[in-house]
Amino acid sequence: MQKQNGFTLIELVVVIIILGILAVTAAPKFINLQGDARLSTLQGMKGAIQSANSLLYSKAAIGGSEKDAAADASPIEGVTLNFGYIQATKAELEAALDITSTDWVIAVSDPVTTPASVTIQPVDAPDTCVFTYQQAKDASTPPVYGTMPDASDC
Repeated sequence: MQKQNGFTLIELVVVIIILGILAVTAAPKFINLQGDARLSTLQGMKGAIQSANSLLYSKAAIGGSEKDAAADASPIEGVTLNFGYIQATKAELEAALDITSTDWVIAVSDPVTTPASVTIQPVDAPDTCVFTYQQAKDASTPPVYGTMPDASDC
């Protein structure tokens, strides 16, 4: 009597069906990983700006320059502040956060509006994966951080 080695056709079909079911249930969890990563990066940038603003405002308050407009302010940590907060310019954000244009797209939204604002997005991200930073309007109005996009926008 001969022993049979290998799998039967039925066994192979059952294994393929089980793998197909696993793939269908697991695939949606991994489809939008890139969008989630971009959104997390954008949220990290927003948090970095908020933290830098808190630290720089504290230093400006200690020095008594938290009510100075950008034209009257002396640089703190190499950053010229506007009413104690980071100005909404590419140069000031890059200096305050130690970032480069190879990773981030920082664009002035509308140079005519007051207060100035910039849009910030990761490089190679869709145009919908962006948030807005608006500098302080005056000494009594802090900067405004725009709403974050959804993961589907990134």
